Amino acid sequence: MALLRPSEKEGEEMTAALRHVSDETVLGPSGSVAGQSLLEHLRHVGRANRCKSYVDLFGACAALSANRDVAAQAASDVLMRCLSQALGHRPVFYRETERETSFDEKWLIALARSLKSGDETSATFLLHSRVPKHARRTLVFLLRSVVDRFSAI
Repeated sequence: MALLRPSEKEGEEMTAALRHVSDETVLGPSGSVAGQSLLEHLRHVGRANRCKSYVDLFGACAALSANRDVAAQAASDVLMRCLSQALGHRPVFYRETERETSFDEKWLIALARSLKSGDETSATFLLHSRVPKHARRTLVFLLRSVVDRFSAI
């Protein structure tokens, strides 16, 4: 006689229901994030990536894919993982459902709006106010890659 677990009966097989729970952001048919604003998207990605390993800001761009959908998600991940390097401190991001916005969130959204609208003067001011010269180009590249997926900011 084989040893059985207390919940098993002789002759019965154990069954299991598998459910895949994804924490990935779902992109809508237009390529924008379904039902999310840019801030909600960045909060979600930041929260999902806060426990991941260190990524160098300059080497991170090499991780981007040629596939547009994969590259858009990778750009969001890399942006949120490397933002602390560009700012020189860990940025403050609230939960997705929070109504308040932190200074870091307001600054990033203002930069995203200026990049989206082509306002180079504002973008330059925002970058020069907080980001060292060596990190500006990479930060702008990553943020533009994310912003391009949103019709309105």
